[in-house]
Amino acid sequence: MADERAGRIADFIEPLRVEPGSDVRLDRDFDPRYKAGLKKRDGAELLRSGVSLLAEYQERLAAQDTYGVLLCLQAIDAGGKDGTIRHVMSGVNPQGVRVSSFKVPSAEELDHDYLWRYARRLPARGEIAIFNRSHYEEVLVVRVHPDHLVRQKLPHDACGPDVWDRRYREINRWEHYLTDNGFKVVKIFLNLSKEEQRARFLQRIDRPEKNWKFSAADVRERARWEDYQDAFSAMLSATSTKWAPWYVVPADRKWFARICSAAVLAHTLMDIDPQYPDVGDEARRELLVTRRELEAEAPAGAAADPYADSRRSGKRKRG
Repeated sequence: MADERAGRIADFIEPLRVEPGSDVRLDRDFDPRYKAGLKKRDGAELLRSGVSLLAEYQERLAAQDTYGVLLCLQAIDAGGKDGTIRHVMSGVNPQGVRVSSFKVPSAEELDHDYLWRYARRLPARGEIAIFNRSHYEEVLVVRVHPDHLVRQKLPHDACGPDVWDRRYREINRWEHYLTDNGFKVVKIFLNLSKEEQRARFLQRIDRPEKNWKFSAADVRERARWEDYQDAFSAMLSATSTKWAPWYVVPADRKWFARICSAAVLAHTLMDIDPQYPDVGDEARRELLVTRRELEAEAPAGAAADPYADSRRSGKRKRG
């Protein structure tokens, strides 16, 4: 059954995967309104199934305590990163998930290398860490706004025309290092159309409960739309690798974007296939001794082991 589910999920997300070494143009290669023939009425049930699958595998990931998972979410403003995190991770144990949002770097962060603040928020083994915006900001917003590069106080010879190609190589090597050490890197780009962004900005203005999400700075960034599309395309082309591929998720339909994001993360966890640890013969003998002691403490009229009795009763009913 697990193999069947894994195969279906792999087939579903394959059109979203950026082939390593390919030359990506977002406007040519990925449709923000793609929905794989699904209908919105089916979306809620599909998302529930995905969330349930994530909860199952997250528990196994934590129990095994061998691998960690880093999920990087990138998007243009209003792309739906917050909503994706809220809905996709709704069923997992919050103790095993850490979300980090990266804003303008602080003075302390600018006194370190550009990956320093991201490395501090990496997952531990058994954890899922989510970067709401990530180290890819260093080749996106910093590329569109070169004055940010000046603020990073780099040596003069580190700011040449090859700075972006160098950063792509450094990021690829860093992610390879992480995966070699048991930390899987999964990367999702929420691909939003310019018209849908306009509609979402208007919604933030029109609905009082969403006014707090609106920023005039977002509209100013919208004026650089083509610059960002070029930067996104270059990033996807240069940094989708065998060990850490990019998935371009169509984001114009929120319900479909959430299903896709859950599927990509589930695929990563199922590929790891974490297992519950085997406690070993000696520990199992100790468990049996403890079990007998606890059964002996049952009060009059109570089942010695209510859980075992309920499981047997369930099996009888199913039979």
